[in-house]
Amino acid sequence: MTPGDVLVTRSYRVTRADLVRYAGASGDFNPIHWSDRVATGVGLPGVIAHGMFTMALAARAVAEWTDGAEVADLGAKFTNPVVVPDDDDGVEVTVAGTVKSVEDGLTTLALEVTCQGQKVLGLPKAVVRG
Repeated sequence: MTPGDVLVTRSYRVTRADLVRYAGASGDFNPIHWSDRVATGVGLPGVIAHGMFTMALAARAVAEWTDGAEVADLGAKFTNPVVVPDDDDGVEVTVAGTVKSVEDGLTTLALEVTCQGQKVLGLPKAVVRG
């Protein structure tokens, strides 16, 4: 990888079933991640994906781009929710990346994580060794 390289955009489908599995793995059973009634009752547009699940999708893209290189840093702000409909199709989250720098054995990637054309993570970046 060299600075300026644009990485192949990755797309991941997210369904309510994925949210159930993530809740079980993470222990985060907040009903905004499975109940439309609760989610809309607190002002959300519907059931939303866990923020850390969205970050995990970004990490998955980084792992695919770097052939599993060690991640030294991964960060972002949760800026917009990923609303997951109650159907079998779910919603698509896309992760784009650009190589910002390569120095001292570290590669810094600027990421763009979107859902339905809207950025869902603010200032996402990853730093990998190797």
